[in-house]
Amino acid sequence: MKVSEILKVKGNILFTVTPDTPIADAVDAMAEKDIGSLVVMEFGELVGMLTFREVLKTLQDNKGSVGTSSVRKHMDDHPITVTPDTDLNEVRRIMLEKHARYVPVMEAKTLLGVMSFYDVAKAVLDAQGFENKMLKAYIRDWPAEEENS
Repeated sequence: MKVSEILKVKGNILFTVTPDTPIADAVDAMAEKDIGSLVVMEFGELVGMLTFREVLKTLQDNKGSVGTSSVRKHMDDHPITVTPDTDLNEVRRIMLEKHARYVPVMEAKTLLGVMSFYDVAKAVLDAQGFENKMLKAYIRDWPAEEENS
């Protein structure tokens, strides 16, 4: 299974901010939309990711406050990316190895979407469910063996 197949099912809603967005506004948007990440775009290009990991680090650094600085100060400015042709197993490996919960999907310099750990887990579960259903149907239709005398 490829990333492009998962994006087709997931849809193409993207939540973005600019690096100059106040961090408090970004956190408000994440809470209102119930999302764990925002893609940071500048001049039409991906320049970073802001996830709940960076928000928690900001809270820790500011003794419980997000402060008044911009997203630029807190974002991950070198996010790991994948392409639409990346195999799901490779995405799983990358996410586990790099402890990444959100991975932007890029085609050249165009942002196509974001793969979350949830998206990957759901795709794996759905694929396993389909395979399980097919195996059960196959076993149920197994031809009876003829007895030879």
